[in-house]
Amino acid sequence: MKVFLNNLRALHIIIIGGLFTIVVISCSDDIYNDTDFVAGETFTDSNIRLILIDTLTVNTSTIKFDSLATSESTRILTGKYSDAVFGTVRASSYMQFLPETYTIDSEAVFDSLVMVLGYDNYYYNDTLQKNTIHIKKIIENLNPESDDYFYNTSKISYDEDDLGFYEYNPRPLAGDSITIKIIDDFGKDIFSKLQEKDIVNSDEYRDYFKGIALLPDETDNGSIIGFSKSSENTYMRLYYSTETEYESEQEYFDIQINATTTPIPFFNSITAEDPTTPLQGLTDSKVNLESSDSNNESYIQSGVGIAMRVQFPSITSLYDIPGSGTILDGTLKIKPVAQSYNDNLKLRDTLAVYVVDQNNDLTETLSSTSYAILNRDNQEFNDIYYEISLSYYLEELYLKDRDIDDALILLPVDYNSTVDRFIMSGNGNGENETILELTYGIYDED
Repeated sequence: MKVFLNNLRALHIIIIGGLFTIVVISCSDDIYNDTDFVAGETFTDSNIRLILIDTLTVNTSTIKFDSLATSESTRILTGKYSDAVFGTVRASSYMQFLPETYTIDSEAVFDSLVMVLGYDNYYYNDTLQKNTIHIKKIIENLNPESDDYFYNTSKISYDEDDLGFYEYNPRPLAGDSITIKIIDDFGKDIFSKLQEKDIVNSDEYRDYFKGIALLPDETDNGSIIGFSKSSENTYMRLYYSTETEYESEQEYFDIQINATTTPIPFFNSITAEDPTTPLQGLTDSKVNLESSDSNNESYIQSGVGIAMRVQFPSITSLYDIPGSGTILDGTLKIKPVAQSYNDNLKLRDTLAVYVVDQNNDLTETLSSTSYAILNRDNQEFNDIYYEISLSYYLEELYLKDRDIDDALILLPVDYNSTVDRFIMSGNGNGENETILELTYGIYDED
């Protein structure tokens, strides 16, 4: 009992007398493992005490995965901006292209080659600042080094000379696409090799043109923009003219992102350099940066692989309460740090919740329906927080049906296709700290 009281500094107790049958209704649709809780006869036919607990110890920390697979990212990412906490965030994209035809009329004349990048509505940070795109020619094969994936940390060599250059004001929501002219020497070379049948199939084309890299400028400090991978929205277009009896007619064919090869020769490189001092210590995925060592905060950054880690070391202290009991409800509440977000650095409505083991290896998604949901009910009073329904996960920890060393991590749902960042209040952060609210039912008390 003494250990329990040390962990529970404040209890709100509701005593419900008499014999009755209790029906437990979850206040959330998020049900761990999609299994409904059923109270047994011993529980339902007993005198019940319900204890509301909000002072169980919650350990919060930050981890960083060694790398994230980005070859299956849903979008092209390019851009760069500086962040006071996370450092210089940079996204570049690498991809291979194949033409839709290998035949050009022998009388045709080259006009131009352009790159069209269609917006996909994603952006992060300040789009009022100018962005720059450098198009580079890749000079090595787009093949993964060790398995079927490219990662955010993967590197591919490219020619330093630009194939194209474009400075623009991003309009990811209002605009449709941007068009970048490719230098004529390169366009003419592709045209002539196809026209003269020096290249007649995809293998020969890949040997000649291994792909392109889209890079931000070193001086950029604006936003990271998402472009579509769809062949309908993003492509290289080669224009040429053919003479008819009466006039010259312009024609074109498209050179599209290669989506037919396995693995797909595409990835986003996403890095964050020179972050704040505590984050510099995340040199290995097994390192846990405790919130107490990082301003009582925890951090999340998709694309780079930084995640908030949450653990419940004192859950078994519930055994110190006399009588048999069960966890009826459990909600974790995590508050974003005030002033750490704004219209450019947005909070998303949901975060995904995963389970990791003691080595921070990902083992499972908490469930197919369980997310951290942003509660904005009191946003006008600057009281917003993410809440996660955890009753079934906690019950398994309490009953020792799962490893007590397991932990939860929070990441954006599309963590390999975005660069969103979050600063969360950890334990020890006063009235804003992360808390676990439990409803614990006791029956057959001695």
